[in-house]
Amino acid sequence: MKNIRLLAMAKINLALDVIERLDNGYHNLEMIMQSVTLADTIQIRKTFGNDITLSTNMHWLPIDEKNLVYKAADFLKREYKIKYGMDIYINKKIPMCAGLAGGSTDCAATLVGIRNLFGLKVSNNKLLEIGKEFGADVPFCIKRGTYLAEGIGEKLSPLPQMPHCYILIVKPSVSISTGEIFQSLDLSKIKERPDIEKLTYYLKNQNIEGIATNLCNVLEIVSIQKYPIIKDIKESMLESGALGSLMSGSGSAVFGIYKSKKQAINSKNFLHKKLNINEIYITKPFNVYNGYEVQQ
Repeated sequence: MKNIRLLAMAKINLALDVIERLDNGYHNLEMIMQSVTLADTIQIRKTFGNDITLSTNMHWLPIDEKNLVYKAADFLKREYKIKYGMDIYINKKIPMCAGLAGGSTDCAATLVGIRNLFGLKVSNNKLLEIGKEFGADVPFCIKRGTYLAEGIGEKLSPLPQMPHCYILIVKPSVSISTGEIFQSLDLSKIKERPDIEKLTYYLKNQNIEGIATNLCNVLEIVSIQKYPIIKDIKESMLESGALGSLMSGSGSAVFGIYKSKKQAINSKNFLHKKLNINEIYITKPFNVYNGYEVQQ
């Protein structure tokens, strides 16, 4: 095999709770994470040189050690003494700084792709350990599907898959720093927290209405105060037919859940006209566990 192409799926949070602030600056979290079909494409080609070269369709994306993809490739090359070079191309579609794990999922796809391309003797569990070193979301992005994530996000337990529906993702023009939102969060002021047990029940029973009406993200209390457009998007989604709407991660992306594609399209047109937002994506849950969509 001389090259490999992988889909790096975005994620949304059906629930996000912050339990406590840890001494190391991280937070103890409890989340329900869901992969969606909005995806970047990572292509990795084996070369007979010794260098790692990274390119992308987005001129603003770093193509050196500041990029998690480059870091992951460099780590595997050194750690497993890969004697070839690599050309890696990122076709970017997932918005950045949006709470959709765009950088983490690209890193995850790169780890999987290089292992498979070069036949590295790296187990799935070992790959998850390696991924955790590059970011708390990377292990989930390696596994993909529907998971309860605890700790800093690295402790993963599979949940029943999300039922069929359509998901509208809206990315306003603001970009949010995750660190800034967590630092501004006052745990004593959180009034509403996710009911993980109830959401798990509705997932098990494939009840999309129950899931959509119990979405909850405690970080909204900070992000909406700093960026009111997030609340405007949520309200507009509900006004235009969404069963439920929530900010993903620390934002700024907001998603809405719809029963039909027609409803999602109508809502997309409504949001574009009302709020003049162009970055709107119609997607669906992605529910393949422990596997990658690899296209040769």
